[in-house]
Amino acid sequence: MAYMVMNNDVKNLPWFHPNITRHIAESLLVQNGTDGTYLLRSSSKSGELALSVRAKDSVKHFPIKWNGKEYVFGLGTFETIKEFEDHFKNQPLIGGESGILTVLKHPYPRNVAEPEVYETVRVHAEFGSSKKDQSGKPNFQVGSKEGYLTKLGGHRKNWKTRWFVLVKNELKYFKEHKDTVPIRTLDLTECTGIAKDTSKGKSNCFRLVFTWRTFYIFAQTDEEATEWIQLIKWKLDALKTSSGASL
Repeated sequence: MAYMVMNNDVKNLPWFHPNITRHIAESLLVQNGTDGTYLLRSSSKSGELALSVRAKDSVKHFPIKWNGKEYVFGLGTFETIKEFEDHFKNQPLIGGESGILTVLKHPYPRNVAEPEVYETVRVHAEFGSSKKDQSGKPNFQVGSKEGYLTKLGGHRKNWKTRWFVLVKNELKYFKEHKDTVPIRTLDLTECTGIAKDTSKGKSNCFRLVFTWRTFYIFAQTDEEATEWIQLIKWKLDALKTSSGASL
C-alpha cells in the first residue's frame, strides 16, 4: 500500500483522500454528495485502494488493486487512474448484490473551502438535507455530522443528553434538536486531542480535551462513537497540517 500512496498518479489526484476511513467517506458522501459523487481513499487492506461512490441514498465501496504495472478493477485493467475514471464516467458501476447502477459524475475534492456563514449551514444540518445548487450538483464542504450524544456536566457532574452539530471547525451542542441557539460552541482549533475513554464507567465514551477542560461524552453505540471520534480526529489532524504549512 505504501507504494500506491506514493505513486504520483494517485497522490496528485485532487479527489484522493489518503487519511479518511470508510465511515468518514460515507459521512462526506451521504451528507454533502449526490448520486454519482465519488472519491478515492486508502484501503484498510494492504495493496489496495478503495473507490467510494454515492449511489442514490447509500454509499458503495469498490476495491482497486495495483499489480505493479496496472490498476486492477474486477476483470478490467487500467494503466492510470485517469483512464479508470474516464471509463466509468461512461460505463456504470454495479453496486454489489444490490445491483444499483451508477456512473462517476462528481469527484469529491480533497481540498475544499468551507462556508464562512455558520447559520446557513446550521439550517441545513438541522433538517438533515444535502447541500446542492440549482443544477443538482453537490456543494462540497468538509465533513459535518449531527446527532444526540450524552455529556458529563462541568459543575454538577451529571449526564445530560444534548443535540450535537459538527460543522467546519466548530462543535455546537443544543438542549434540543429544534433549538437554533446553542448552549455552547466548542472551537476545535483549541482542542488538543480526542480518544476513547473508560474512566467514567460509560460504554461508548470518549473524551475531548481542551487546555481549560476535558469533555466526557458517550454515544448510544460503539459504531456511532467511533464515527464521531474519527471525524473530529480527522479535522484536528487537518488543522495541525494547515498550521504547520503556514509556519
